[in-house]
Amino acid sequence: MQQIEQLKEQSVEELKVLYRELSKEIYDLANELRLSRKLDKPHLFREKKRDRARVMTILRQKNETVAR
Repeated sequence: MQQIEQLKEQSVEELKVLYRELSKEIYDLANELRLSRKLDKPHLFREKKRDRARVMTILRQKNETVAR
């Protein structure tokens, strides 16, 4: 995952695309877990969720900056 500073430099549109990609990856990992009851790399699930939370945080910060 990119560093926070790199994420802050991205535009809102780029962050939204990244958010959608991470959400899809999380969805795919969750489906794999439900179907097989086992993940090849279980650490990715937590890592992707944290990355998505970082993107959401930066999106909120950018929206607050625009609203002020």
